[in-house]
Amino acid sequence: MGYDCFELYPINPKQLDNYRKAFHPSGAKDDPSDAELLCQFVSLHHEQLHPWRPDDELTRKLALFCQKRRQAIDARTALSHQLKSELKQYFPLALAVLDNDLTTVLAADFLLNWPNFESLTKAPAHKLRKFFYGHQSRSEEKIQARIERIKSAEPLTRDSAIIEPSSLTAEMLAHQLKDLAPYIARYEKQIAQLFAQHPDRVLFDNLPGAGEQLAPRLLSAFGSDRDRFQSPLEAVTFFGIAPVTEPSGKSSWIHFRWACSKFLRQSFHEFAGHSVRFCDWAAAFYEQQRARGKGHHAAVRALAYKWIGILFRCWKTRQSYDPQLYLAALVQRASPLAPVKNSPQKT
Repeated sequence: MGYDCFELYPINPKQLDNYRKAFHPSGAKDDPSDAELLCQFVSLHHEQLHPWRPDDELTRKLALFCQKRRQAIDARTALSHQLKSELKQYFPLALAVLDNDLTTVLAADFLLNWPNFESLTKAPAHKLRKFFYGHQSRSEEKIQARIERIKSAEPLTRDSAIIEPSSLTAEMLAHQLKDLAPYIARYEKQIAQLFAQHPDRVLFDNLPGAGEQLAPRLLSAFGSDRDRFQSPLEAVTFFGIAPVTEPSGKSSWIHFRWACSKFLRQSFHEFAGHSVRFCDWAAAFYEQQRARGKGHHAAVRALAYKWIGILFRCWKTRQSYDPQLYLAALVQRASPLAPVKNSPQKT
């Protein structure tokens, strides 16, 4: 990145592997011959390859913060699942009291204070009440229901060979969950600050269902280089939303795209899923796909495909998404997704 005279071409290992097989069907390979094949491949076919051009520093920083935050969220999810599995073996009462949600600081502190059934049932009601109040859970009805559940509960097991190791494991996992929380908050704060500074923020912050987390992810997915994608098809392919069609004779096999960035595909999949609740035409399109027999995720991917086409034009032209303009275009094309005007009532 420090030398503008170089033009870099990223080559997928599968591309080199298939290119090598054209000259060495036996599968023989070594590093020197691979280097020569790479040079030959790029020199002869560079017009069909896309050179790598880095985004500006602000966009790259935002993209990395979004990815690292998602990794932290995934780590929190994995820890909460592990903790839930542990509690089911010796202390299911904690899951009932915590509404089966172990990702919060409240849940972590609860298990650090009362890691087993015996310690929880010995806790006085005023101490439990103070704990929930201190963690911003102040519904009197809910607190009273929790206290009554605790006082009337029976232990799953009294076997110390199960309880003692499991209690220690639960405390360890709760500590890890609690330690993750402030870092996730810091990631989110940094993302909000960077997104607010970005010149393309206005293109993504008003999208229906995007919210504070998905809008920065969509922005960083498209990047700052307007020449990166020449058509919506290139974008949906790169983001992993477009399916792969493999024809053979008179039949063809259409399947899920495997070779892509899972993080980018997840970003657009999540956004499309959320948009169904906030956008009328998106909800109509989703229901249309389900009526055709598609499953939930297939319908959401089809909607994401449509959204990427819209966002591509907004990104290329630097114009914000206007739902009224899109709805007018649907009406002009007589699309079944177009809103139906109420016919005048007869008097």
